[in-house]
Amino acid sequence: MHPPQRVTFPGGSVPSRPAFPGAEEGKDPPRSVNLVSPVPKTPRTPGPPELPPIFIIWAISSWFRRGPAPQEQSGAGGTPRAPSRNLFPKDTLMDLYVYISEHEHFTEFNVSSALFWQQRDLVYGDWTSGANADGCYEHYGEVDISQSVQQNGSIYVHVYFTKSGFHPDPRQKNLYRRLATVHTSRMINKYKRRRFQKTKNLLTGETEADPEMIKRAEDYGPVEVISHWHPNLTINMVDDHTPWVKGSVPPPLDQYVKFDAVSGDYYPILYFNDYWNLQKDYFPINETLQRLPFRLSFCPLSLWRWQLYAAQSTKSPWNFLGEDLYEQSDEEQDSVKVALLETNPYLLALTIVVSIVHSVFEFLAFKNDIQFWNSRQSLEGLSVRSVFFGVFQSLVVLLYILDNETNFVVQVSVFIGLLIDLWKITKVMDVRVSGNKVAGVFPRLTFTDKSTYIESSTKVYDDMAFRYLSWILFPLLGCYAVYSLLYLEHKGWYSWVLSMLYGFLLTFGFITMTPQLFINYKLKSVAHLPWRMLTYKALNTFIDDLFAFVIKMPMMYRIGCLRDGERPASLWMRPASLWMRPASLWMRPASLWMRLASA
Repeated sequence: MHPPQRVTFPGGSVPSRPAFPGAEEGKDPPRSVNLVSPVPKTPRTPGPPELPPIFIIWAISSWFRRGPAPQEQSGAGGTPRAPSRNLFPKDTLMDLYVYISEHEHFTEFNVSSALFWQQRDLVYGDWTSGANADGCYEHYGEVDISQSVQQNGSIYVHVYFTKSGFHPDPRQKNLYRRLATVHTSRMINKYKRRRFQKTKNLLTGETEADPEMIKRAEDYGPVEVISHWHPNLTINMVDDHTPWVKGSVPPPLDQYVKFDAVSGDYYPILYFNDYWNLQKDYFPINETLQRLPFRLSFCPLSLWRWQLYAAQSTKSPWNFLGEDLYEQSDEEQDSVKVALLETNPYLLALTIVVSIVHSVFEFLAFKNDIQFWNSRQSLEGLSVRSVFFGVFQSLVVLLYILDNETNFVVQVSVFIGLLIDLWKITKVMDVRVSGNKVAGVFPRLTFTDKSTYIESSTKVYDDMAFRYLSWILFPLLGCYAVYSLLYLEHKGWYSWVLSMLYGFLLTFGFITMTPQLFINYKLKSVAHLPWRMLTYKALNTFIDDLFAFVIKMPMMYRIGCLRDGERPASLWMRPASLWMRPASLWMRPASLWMRLASA
């Protein structure tokens, strides 16, 4: 291994807006970044002990990723193309040249400072050499950056493998051979978007945010693109001699297999492996940095491991939903990688099983909820007002998580729940479209109670319960609104309304289930409740509690997951006999409270 080396090169990129001086994306930045501490070593290409994590990720994602079948290619006259061979046979002696430049197309072979690493006499397919006897070599150095790179310019790494004795510079006619040189390059800085959330006290206009952040938000808007750097990268050369046929290489492998246009053979497959580079380890490039630490490793890679990495590096088919969602998926994948690397294998297996069970329970809960309301003929014992309040609550939750940075899966789940709650209204009320239109455009809907609800005593108990409930809810809502307005910061009045309503529902939302409990108490029965749905929901809430601090979501929604665990469980855990004994100790305080309220 070579000693640390410093690489300098002249600037060549067009300056852009200044990079954000922060240590991590999304956090308050320090004034400068300290790079004195040693750089962590690059995680080597996983061997057998590290293989299960990437294999598990590949196995799960392969269920959702189906590429098109490769097309059969024919040569001239319709004859099938002959299989090709690797231009570098097994045990070929090679030299490695690594150059760093600000230009995507590299031609500065005569600039000695551009050469970052040169390693001679490497053996293609050698798995036993190197410092650790695993075929891997590494080199650490510092890259001097120009002002253009400090101001969001790009920086590239150019990797050349030549057969021993040759040189990658085409201008050296005696030492350059096209079929003896394989080249690949990539941009090694990564552009991320930094979002500024301007919050303030709506009454005083004051904020606790950093004044520098406020100024940058005013100068560059709510979103700023910033260049980031990760100090580790691995170059993998795939140890493969498969007789590939041009045009028949399956995706996504076809992106990496390069064929020579004249001979028809293919070059050795080079792959930049940054799979284990976590997003949290990237730091922004700014004016305070003069040099960038860079640890580069070279390792051989087997064909089937490369297939796993290539499948994971392929962009998700869901990226058409927008770059915001795709950036979010990168952060979510990081949490999965960390869990795979740091979690006990037995606990990891349990987590996967529990996740699958959670999805099954979620589906069964939706299914049984729809079946219950679809087949329900009588509304006796069911609180119709609670259905309307559930629609209001689901709408507030959906608007709140859309106004904040939330996991896409959570958004979809809440939206589906809102649609089901809206559909329930058609089952508990007679909904008709009248001839009169609202504002002359929108149809006017009329809602009338069903006969089974009016003729039973359920409506009386439902109205009574919500009347008592309003005596508690409205004063609490007013107090919480004043507190939120005086002591909390918000992005605007719309965000204040949503956060105030959602915070209120999280704090006092458990009171909203008392109307149904009151009806159950009055009827001395719980046989009319959707027990299957409540059972699945009760089981799912315990799973939600386990994953509440794993999936990315707003803190208030996370607290809501923990609090909601007691709601369906409270109905699920209480046997029907408890509701049929009003003289029990549990019901005595409720009976006393109802008598005092009616008096």
